[in-house]
Amino acid sequence: MRLLLVEDEPEIQRFLKQPLASAGYEVDAAADGQAAIQLASERQYDVLIVDLGLPDQDGIDLILQLRRSGVSSPVLILSARRSVDDRVRGLEQGGDDYLTKPFALAELLARLRNLVRRNVATSDDATRLRVLDLELDFISRKASRGDEVLNLSPHEFVLLTYLCRHAGRVVTRSMLLSEVWGMRIQPNTNVVDVHIYRLRGKVDTEGREPLIRTLRGIGYVLKDR
Repeated sequence: MRLLLVEDEPEIQRFLKQPLASAGYEVDAAADGQAAIQLASERQYDVLIVDLGLPDQDGIDLILQLRRSGVSSPVLILSARRSVDDRVRGLEQGGDDYLTKPFALAELLARLRNLVRRNVATSDDATRLRVLDLELDFISRKASRGDEVLNLSPHEFVLLTYLCRHAGRVVTRSMLLSEVWGMRIQPNTNVVDVHIYRLRGKVDTEGREPLIRTLRGIGYVLKDR
């Protein structure tokens, strides 16, 4: 299993390399965004760890650049930025999980296992997922409804994927905050409602049968019949 570690602090690189190798990862390390782009263009990685505070560019910009270049591997963001807004922005801009510094090594390894397992499951099960006339393409990371391609942000795609995988079942705000945003606590935030509202505006356009239903005080359900 090949992993790209993008981290400019030598101490953290040294702290992570041996445990990652012991966990079965073949680790390549980059100290800045330019080196990371070069490595990612030469090799295919199963998972990436990206620090946001890089010396030559912001880690968010690096993730966006990697996504535009076709890198679809899951990304675990490491950052000292701890606010909800920072975490939401990181996840919206192409990150798959977010871990704040300082962190426990055991938690980082657990999150990596979860990301890799999810990615492998997607590859093994199918490259596409269909619910009624809604279809997700995991290779291109695009969604469509009928003949219409939906203009989704990276995080809206992740949110819609979660709803589709649980189609016909109620998903609560707590489930979405935990599984989609990676929040272990339940902050006083309306981030779920805002994203569902935006997603519904793209999926349930005028003239189409509404698929995303709100159960007031409970959560949401994606119609499957």
